[in-house]
Amino acid sequence: MSDRRRSGAGGLVYSTDSGRMCPACRRPLADCACRAPKAAPAGDGIVRVGRETAGRAGKGVTVVRGLALDAAALDTLARRLKAHCGSGGTARDGVIEIQGEHRDKVQAFLQQEGWTVRRSGG
Repeated sequence: MSDRRRSGAGGLVYSTDSGRMCPACRRPLADCACRAPKAAPAGDGIVRVGRETAGRAGKGVTVVRGLALDAAALDTLARRLKAHCGSGGTARDGVIEIQGEHRDKVQAFLQQEGWTVRRSGG
């Protein structure tokens, strides 16, 4: 057998057995493992609000960690926090980042929502 016919990029090219296949996990789209919603991270029940500047060219960012929420609920809470602080930000990997120094506002807002909140860092 020649090396041309055996390449490292092999796999399913065409099949009518299962219908459309996911290119990432190579399973039928109905059974795709890579698109399944990820479970919310388990935490200790305490939300930590801190400030970071690392990797942001010296610009401060308020960081909220420890929220045991799924991605949709985390995005909704991030949107509400950004509106409350009047600033931009993002929610990714279970962490909410709000641009600027808003630790006091974020802590008060989350306590009103019923979360147990602690400040982290200095």
